[in-house]
Amino acid sequence: MNPADVEDLIREALPDARVRVRRARGEHDDDHLAALVVSPAFEDEMLVNQHQIIYDALEGHMTTDIHALELKTYTPEEFEDAPETFD
Repeated sequence: MNPADVEDLIREALPDARVRVRRARGEHDDDHLAALVVSPAFEDEMLVNQHQIIYDALEGHMTTDIHALELKTYTPEEFEDAPETFD
């Protein structure tokens, strides 16, 4: 699945989110992706619940079009101190 299509699906579910999806580093398969998602929707949610929000946004694509998804999720406040960037 194209990373831009995955970004679109996540943004549809979380319109206020900042999202970046890329091919996973070191992976040569098109179905291994890495996503960075920052959203206020993650406030007061455990990490597993944050990830479940993303999986729900991707509907059935996780079992058909995406073999693996490396997720990094943050609230906007957490992202201020995170080592990741959107560059």
